Amino acid sequence: MADETPWLTTEQRSDWIALAALLMSLPAVIDTQLKRDAGLNFFEYTILAGLSEVANGSIRMSVLAHFASGSLSRLSHAVSRLERQGFVTRSACQADPRAVEASITPAGLAKIQASAPAHVREVRRAVVDALTEEEFALLGGLARKVMRAACPAALSAMDADELMRTISPA
Repeated sequence: MADETPWLTTEQRSDWIALAALLMSLPAVIDTQLKRDAGLNFFEYTILAGLSEVANGSIRMSVLAHFASGSLSRLSHAVSRLERQGFVTRSACQADPRAVEASITPAGLAKIQASAPAHVREVRRAVVDALTEEEFALLGGLARKVMRAACPAALSAMDADELMRTISPA
Protein backbone atom coordinates (compact mmCIF):
# COMPACT_ATOMS: atom_id res chain seq x y z
CA MET A 1 0.00 0.00 0.00
CA ALA A 2 1.42 3.35 -1.07
CA ASP A 3 1.88 6.19 1.41
CA GLU A 4 -1.10 8.57 0.95
CA THR A 5 0.33 11.35 3.13
CA PRO A 6 0.30 14.68 1.24
CA TRP A 7 3.84 15.65 2.29
CA LEU A 8 4.85 19.30 2.22
CA THR A 9 7.15 20.50 -0.53
CA THR A 10 10.55 21.88 0.46
CA GLU A 11 9.20 25.43 0.12
CA GLN A 12 6.01 24.63 2.07
CA ARG A 13 8.05 23.00 4.84
CA SER A 14 10.29 26.07 5.06
CA ASP A 15 7.26 28.39 5.23
CA TRP A 16 5.55 26.14 7.81
CA ILE A 17 8.67 26.17 10.01
CA ALA A 18 8.79 29.98 9.81
CA LEU A 19 5.08 30.23 10.68
CA ALA A 20 5.42 27.75 13.56
CA ALA A 21 8.38 29.73 14.92
CA LEU A 22 6.30 32.92 14.74
CA LEU A 23 3.36 31.26 16.50
CA MET A 24 5.66 30.09 19.30
CA SER A 25 7.83 33.20 19.74
CA LEU A 26 5.44 36.14 19.24
CA PRO A 27 3.20 35.33 22.24
CA ALA A 28 6.31 35.14 24.44
CA VAL A 29 7.50 38.54 23.18
CA ILE A 30 4.10 40.13 23.92
CA ASP A 31 3.83 38.36 27.30
CA THR A 32 7.30 39.54 28.34
CA GLN A 33 6.47 43.17 27.56
CA LEU A 34 3.15 43.06 29.40
CA LYS A 35 4.63 41.37 32.47
CA ARG A 36 7.52 43.83 32.57
CA ASP A 37 5.50 47.00 31.96
CA ALA A 38 2.06 46.16 33.37
CA GLY A 39 2.42 43.16 35.68
CA LEU A 40 -0.14 41.31 33.52
CA ASN A 41 0.17 38.36 31.21
CA PHE A 42 -1.32 38.54 27.72
CA PHE A 43 -4.37 36.48 28.73
CA GLU A 44 -5.12 38.82 31.65
CA TYR A 45 -4.62 41.85 29.40
CA THR A 46 -7.04 40.35 26.86
CA ILE A 47 -9.64 39.83 29.59
CA LEU A 48 -9.38 43.43 30.77
CA ALA A 49 -9.40 44.71 27.18
CA GLY A 50 -12.53 42.68 26.40
CA LEU A 51 -14.31 43.95 29.50
CA SER A 52 -13.30 47.53 28.73
CA GLU A 53 -14.86 47.28 25.25
CA VAL A 54 -18.35 46.52 26.57
CA ALA A 55 -20.60 49.49 27.32
CA ASN A 56 -21.51 48.38 30.85
CA GLY A 57 -18.17 46.64 31.50
CA SER A 58 -19.80 43.26 32.22
CA ILE A 59 -19.70 40.03 30.20
CA ARG A 60 -20.84 36.49 30.90
CA MET A 61 -17.83 34.39 31.78
CA SER A 62 -18.63 31.93 28.97
CA VAL A 63 -18.58 34.71 26.36
CA LEU A 64 -15.43 36.23 27.85
CA ALA A 65 -13.68 32.84 27.69
CA HIS A 66 -14.59 32.63 24.02
CA PHE A 67 -13.35 36.17 23.36
CA ALA A 68 -10.08 35.60 25.22
CA SER A 69 -9.57 32.21 23.49
CA GLY A 70 -9.33 30.32 26.76
CA SER A 71 -11.21 27.61 28.57
CA LEU A 72 -13.67 28.48 31.34
CA SER A 73 -11.24 26.93 33.83
CA ARG A 74 -8.31 29.05 32.62
CA LEU A 75 -10.53 32.13 32.59
CA SER A 76 -11.77 31.44 36.11
CA HIS A 77 -8.19 31.23 37.44
CA ALA A 78 -7.18 34.42 35.62
CA VAL A 79 -10.29 36.30 36.81
CA SER A 80 -9.52 35.16 40.37
CA ARG A 81 -6.06 36.75 40.07
CA LEU A 82 -7.60 39.93 38.61
CA GLU A 83 -10.21 39.99 41.41
CA ARG A 84 -7.46 39.79 44.07
CA GLN A 85 -5.84 42.82 42.44
CA GLY A 86 -9.14 44.72 42.44
CA PHE A 87 -9.44 44.86 38.62
CA VAL A 88 -12.49 42.60 38.13
CA THR A 89 -15.51 41.42 40.10
CA ARG A 90 -17.79 38.45 39.50
CA SER A 91 -21.50 38.25 40.17
CA ALA A 92 -24.62 36.37 39.16
CA CYS A 93 -25.86 37.45 35.75
CA GLN A 94 -28.98 39.60 36.06
CA ALA A 95 -30.58 38.01 32.97
CA ASP A 96 -29.79 34.46 34.11
CA PRO A 97 -28.90 33.92 37.80
CA ARG A 98 -27.37 30.54 36.92
CA ALA A 99 -24.72 32.29 34.83
CA VAL A 100 -21.79 34.30 36.16
CA GLU A 101 -20.57 37.53 34.68
CA ALA A 102 -17.31 39.37 35.09
CA SER A 103 -17.22 43.15 35.45
CA ILE A 104 -14.31 45.52 35.14
CA THR A 105 -13.79 47.81 38.13
CA PRO A 106 -12.65 51.44 37.94
CA ALA A 107 -9.18 50.19 38.96
CA GLY A 108 -9.30 47.61 36.16
CA LEU A 109 -10.28 50.23 33.64
CA ALA A 110 -7.44 52.46 34.83
CA LYS A 111 -5.05 49.47 34.59
CA ILE A 112 -5.97 48.68 30.98
CA GLN A 113 -5.80 52.35 30.01
CA ALA A 114 -2.37 52.68 31.61
CA SER A 115 -1.13 49.39 30.08
CA ALA A 116 -2.39 49.92 26.54
CA PRO A 117 0.16 52.49 25.27
CA ALA A 118 3.25 50.32 25.97
CA HIS A 119 1.43 47.24 24.67
CA VAL A 120 0.50 49.00 21.42
CA ARG A 121 4.09 50.21 21.02
CA GLU A 122 5.33 46.61 21.38
CA VAL A 123 2.73 45.28 18.92
CA ARG A 124 3.82 47.98 16.46
CA ARG A 125 7.51 47.22 16.99
CA ALA A 126 7.19 43.47 16.70
CA VAL A 127 4.60 43.19 13.93
CA VAL A 128 2.88 46.24 12.44
CA ASP A 129 5.95 48.37 11.69
CA ALA A 130 7.91 45.36 10.39
CA LEU A 131 5.44 45.21 7.47
CA THR A 132 4.03 47.63 4.94
CA GLU A 133 0.36 48.56 5.37
CA GLU A 134 -0.48 46.26 2.47
CA GLU A 135 1.49 43.37 3.98
CA PHE A 136 -0.14 43.85 7.36
CA ALA A 137 -3.61 43.88 5.78
CA LEU A 138 -2.70 40.76 3.82
CA LEU A 139 -1.41 39.09 6.99
CA GLY A 140 -4.67 39.89 8.79
CA GLY A 141 -6.71 38.50 5.92
CA LEU A 142 -4.59 35.36 5.76
CA ALA A 143 -4.82 34.90 9.52
CA ARG A 144 -8.62 35.10 9.36
CA LYS A 145 -8.66 32.62 6.47
CA VAL A 146 -6.56 30.12 8.43
CA MET A 147 -8.70 30.69 11.55
CA ARG A 148 -11.83 29.90 9.50
CA ALA A 149 -10.30 26.52 8.66
CA ALA A 150 -8.63 25.79 12.01
CA CYS A 151 -10.99 27.27 14.58
CA PRO A 152 -14.02 29.12 13.20
CA ALA A 153 -15.59 29.73 16.63
CA ALA A 154 -12.49 31.60 17.80
CA LEU A 155 -12.56 33.75 14.66
CA SER A 156 -15.95 35.26 15.48
CA ALA A 157 -14.91 35.79 19.09
CA MET A 158 -11.86 37.81 18.00
CA ASP A 159 -14.10 40.51 16.55
CA ALA A 160 -14.93 43.14 19.18
CA ASP A 161 -18.03 44.18 17.21
CA GLU A 162 -19.18 40.55 17.17
CA LEU A 163 -18.56 40.40 20.93
CA MET A 164 -20.76 43.45 21.43
CA ARG A 165 -23.56 41.85 19.38
CA THR A 166 -23.27 38.70 21.51
CA ILE A 167 -23.56 40.69 24.72
CA SER A 168 -26.33 43.06 23.70
CA PRO A 169 -28.06 42.05 20.47
CA ALA A 170 -29.68 44.90 18.53
